[in-house]
Amino acid sequence: MKKRSKRYRAAAGLLEAARRYQLRDAVLVVKKMSTAKFDETLTMAVRLGVDPTKAEEQVRGSVILPGGTGKKIRILVFAKGEKISEAKAAGADLIADDELVKKIQDGILEFDAVIATPDEMAKVGKLGKILGPRGLMPSPKTGTVTADLKTAIQNLRAGQVAYRNDKEGNVHMFVGKASFDEDSILANAATLVKSLIGAKPKVLGGRGEYFRSASMSPCMGPAIPLDPVALWDDFA
Repeated sequence: MKKRSKRYRAAAGLLEAARRYQLRDAVLVVKKMSTAKFDETLTMAVRLGVDPTKAEEQVRGSVILPGGTGKKIRILVFAKGEKISEAKAAGADLIADDELVKKIQDGILEFDAVIATPDEMAKVGKLGKILGPRGLMPSPKTGTVTADLKTAIQNLRAGQVAYRNDKEGNVHMFVGKASFDEDSILANAATLVKSLIGAKPKVLGGRGEYFRSASMSPCMGPAIPLDPVALWDDFA
C-alpha cells in the first residue's frame, strides 16, 4: 500500500466517515484540504451509467466557467486565407503552418487549446492520434470547429472548458484553483453539473441510472465523496 504523506493524512482527517457531501459543503472542505505550496487544481469526477462502447451513449460538451479558470492559455488556430488575419486580430497565439504541424507530429505541443475552421479539419484529422488523447482535438460540439474564430477565441479566453467521458464512463472536470473564493468554485462546479445533466443520452433513465457516483478533490489531496442524488436534484 502506498504510504501517504503527513499532509495528505491531515487532509483525509477532515472527511467524515461514510458521508456523501452536498456540493457547497464539499467546496468548503476542499478549500481546507488545499495546503500545498502551489495553487492546487481542483477537479470533479462523475461516474456515469453509460456504455462507453456505444456511440449514442457518449457524453461530451463544453461550458464557459463563470468563475474562470485562472489559467493563461495559448491558442492554436488552423485556418487559411483571410481567416488567418481574423484569427490573429482576435488574439490567437499560434497559426498552424507546415513547420508547426511537424512539431506536433514530433510530440512538441506548445499550446493549450486548438480551434480550426471547417475547411482545415482534414489537416487536423491527421493529428488526431496526438491531439485526441490530450483532449485537444477540435470539435463542433465544443465550438472549436467554426468559421467564427473571434467568438471561439473569446470563449476560450473567458474560461471555456470541454469535457468527455473516458473509456470507463467517467468524466473529469476542472472546477477551479485553490486560490479561488468559495462562490467561484461553487459556480464553476454547478455550471458543469448542469451541462452534464443536459448532455444525458436519451437512451438512459434519470438520476439513479445516469449519475452513479461523484467526488471533488484537490490535485494533491483525497477525494471528497459527493451525493450524486443531491447533485441531480439541485441542478436538474
